[in-house]
Amino acid sequence: HNCILKLYFFTLPLESVSGMTVSDTEAMDVVEDAPKKGLIDYSVIESQIDEYKTIAKVNLEEALEKLLSIEKSQRLAADAIGTKKVCVAIVQVCFFARKWKTLNEHIVLLSKRRAQLKQAVVGMVQEAMTYIDQLDDLALKTELIETLSTVTAGKIYVEVERARLVRQLAGIKEDSGDIDAAAEAMQEVAVETYGAMAKTEKVAFILEQVRLCLDKKDFVRGTILSKKISTRTFVEKEEKKVKKEKKEGEVKPEDSKPDKEDNDPQKAPPEQPPLEGTPTMPELKLMYYALLIRINIHASEYLEVCRCYQSVFQDPQIQLDPTRWQPVLKKICWYVVLASYGTEQQSMLHSVAGEKKLGDLPAFQCLVKLFTTNELIRWPSVKSTYEEEMNQEEEIFGGESGAKRVADIRQRCVEHNILVIQKYYQRINLTRLAELLDVDQPTAERHLSEMVVAKTVTAKLDRPAGIVDFVGKRDAAGVLNEWAANIDRVLNLVDLSCHQIHKECMLHKVTIA
Repeated sequence: HNCILKLYFFTLPLESVSGMTVSDTEAMDVVEDAPKKGLIDYSVIESQIDEYKTIAKVNLEEALEKLLSIEKSQRLAADAIGTKKVCVAIVQVCFFARKWKTLNEHIVLLSKRRAQLKQAVVGMVQEAMTYIDQLDDLALKTELIETLSTVTAGKIYVEVERARLVRQLAGIKEDSGDIDAAAEAMQEVAVETYGAMAKTEKVAFILEQVRLCLDKKDFVRGTILSKKISTRTFVEKEEKKVKKEKKEGEVKPEDSKPDKEDNDPQKAPPEQPPLEGTPTMPELKLMYYALLIRINIHASEYLEVCRCYQSVFQDPQIQLDPTRWQPVLKKICWYVVLASYGTEQQSMLHSVAGEKKLGDLPAFQCLVKLFTTNELIRWPSVKSTYEEEMNQEEEIFGGESGAKRVADIRQRCVEHNILVIQKYYQRINLTRLAELLDVDQPTAERHLSEMVVAKTVTAKLDRPAGIVDFVGKRDAAGVLNEWAANIDRVLNLVDLSCHQIHKECMLHKVTIA
């Protein structure tokens, strides 16, 4: 039987072995010549959309019914492109008909339909956002923004659009004078987690959040929000720009292979381009430090204010314009003098004193020199010399806190003088100390006590005798060494005394019991 089967198999025609006839192969050729699956001709849909747009000019309700039926068929067929086209057409029809209530209703309706496609929602929202600036009525504009905000809430694929809508809504509320509502609206959006938003737009959004908090006088929340931006963001941008320029100058080999990352299907989607009118990174850097200066001035953190102004001063655009860097350098001098004495303050003070451009401002060069030399500073002469400069600095010495900063300048002069006196005196009468400080005796005692508590100087005050004893700082090792030396000296004296006693006893032949 096996032999018969084998013979029968070999006697079959070729068409039977392959399972296909000549007509079947011709049919396969026809299938190969047919258009591939997925290549859909949208000309029919587009012609229908144009037809219904024409009908909408006469009968809007009929046109919307026809478009909604097409949208349903395309949506159930999972045709993203076709559904997007129809959804955008529905929004356009409502807008051109000036039916604002119908527009808002259909935006919500389309977004809530069963199995609605993401591409359709994105296209519909982006189309509706272009109408916001075209509306003159503030109430209609606000209503449209709120509708789009409701539609985009909780949807990751339209998170960038939602952030832009919230910012527009906050701007409207701020223009109307409701800064608290504008700040609260902005705080609801955490753009630092948005991967699709451009870095410049993200930084600009956070800075707007900080600014509204400061305008609201909420400095605590403003400080927290400002920490979301790292200063490395601005440095990295500049470094990338330099690296890009270097790479553009290099010639790549012809046989170089593309990076694997370019063809990686798991790669994150690219960033969206920033919104038109978004400031550049150098502009954002200056805005960032301007807000930090406001925060630190409110907290009277003069050293941090000085650091911010130094960062602004080092900006290349500022360095090129004398009318911009000179006021900044003046403020650096004032704030470094206003800062309390410390290691960081002294380091910054000497770095400012070594700035070459400070030579163009001789008055401020002399001011910094007063605090870097070991000489007493006379407050009356300082006040008379720099009174005009103080009056010109309205941001520092003007307003409600201006008098406090003048008092802080005088206090820094007193602290500097106490440090200088400590280097030249070991003991001094309290009356003489007050005379050298140009203050009365209770004030001199108060300033000295504050510096001792802050561990800036080491001193002991004998109030009944009115004597100040400047004791040098001693660590534990120094005290232990001094104690050991004293013990050695006492033991040597004991040995020497015993030796002298025995010597006298031997001379006089006296026996000690």
